[in-house]
Amino acid sequence: MQIEVLRLSHRIQRDPRLSTHVALTSRAFLASKLYYSGNKDSSLEDSINKVTSQFGGDFEIEYIKDAVKLIKEKKNQEFLIVHLTCYGEKFDKEINKIRKHPKILVIVGGEKVPPEIFGLADINLSVTNQPHSEVGSLATFLHEYIQGKEFNTEFKNAKTRILPSAKGKRIEKEVYDLSSPSFSQRS
Repeated sequence: MQIEVLRLSHRIQRDPRLSTHVALTSRAFLASKLYYSGNKDSSLEDSINKVTSQFGGDFEIEYIKDAVKLIKEKKNQEFLIVHLTCYGEKFDKEINKIRKHPKILVIVGGEKVPPEIFGLADINLSVTNQPHSEVGSLATFLHEYIQGKEFNTEFKNAKTRILPSAKGKRIEKEVYDLSSPSFSQRS
């Protein structure tokens, strides 16, 4: 399974927290990479790279100038292109078909999404037919696509790990085995 996410039209002055949350959600729900278009934002990249360094995994973030070019390249690499939008097909009718594809590029919008994106997508998918946040739709989609695997995944190479706790905060700080894969399933 290879999951990559494309965040369209990042605007430094307007979207830094929202784009950060898209990236954090992508990482936490087992995507391997986030591409973003719009304004190049070194602060966004640094922030996400610090989280990955501290909490483990092999997550990458990359700025791209041309989202359409990336989408076409991914199609040529046999990625299924899934565009999350409130205008798309019904989620529950499409999710099982989408799960059959081991490589997906999930697109989430920013400002108004160009019509060309709707045409390039293999599936325009609606999490709900109501206006909603791209972070909420991304989390819902990824959770369903990976069927809850994020609940039992431990990221390797973590320097810090958050431990389950009924009350308060429990944090474990240590370095895990650097030779192991980026994450593994807990039993």
